[in-house]
Amino acid sequence: MDNSSGVGVLDKAVLVLNALEAGPASLAQLVQATGLARPTAHRLAVALEHHRIVSRDTQGRFVLGPRLSELSTAAGEDRLLAVASPVLIQLRDLTGESAQLYRRQGDERVCVAAAERASGLRDTVPVGSALPMTAGSAAQILLAWEEPDRLHRGLRGAKFTAATLASVRRRGWAHSVGEREQGVASVSAPIRGSGGKVIAAVSVSGPIERLTRAPGRLHAVPVMAAAERITEAMRRTS
Repeated sequence: MDNSSGVGVLDKAVLVLNALEAGPASLAQLVQATGLARPTAHRLAVALEHHRIVSRDTQGRFVLGPRLSELSTAAGEDRLLAVASPVLIQLRDLTGESAQLYRRQGDERVCVAAAERASGLRDTVPVGSALPMTAGSAAQILLAWEEPDRLHRGLRGAKFTAATLASVRRRGWAHSVGEREQGVASVSAPIRGSGGKVIAAVSVSGPIERLTRAPGRLHAVPVMAAAERITEAMRRTS
């Protein structure tokens, strides 16, 4: 198969990146792996380093740089939103309640997508809203599968307990009633990325009058099904 794009300098830069995929490499190792002339390999590696696509380790060897991780995260975020949007609309239509997608950012969870009810009382969480990790069913989901140390740190000041999170892990969904906001209930389930890591939470929320004080009985099944659909679609497009 011809790997040439017709843009020589770009093809050579990709050779360098492909070589570094195997791990750190000295200039001599880069030359050997790519077949490039030593001055060319050096010039390309240094140019890629300037753009943070390549970096150096403590021994001065070339390694893949932080910019690649940043681009990968952005691509994953865009893919998640593209995949989740139609599922959130289906979930809203099925349950009759507002549906949201949350991702964790530090000590907060951010609503990155939502499908709101078209009419009637809406318990809106605008896209971009940053909410605490200490209350609400989505916070429980985003914390429940964390490493033990991080999980216990996250429980400080939380309105839920370690026992709550153990129940969440066992049944695969979470609910809250007036936990984050008085009069509001919600149900959430995990979306998983590569390796089974929880990368987001899908939720439905609405007034307790509609969701009752046991909202999981009403909506756990459709919320879990939505989370599974998004997880599977992410797996197919990765």
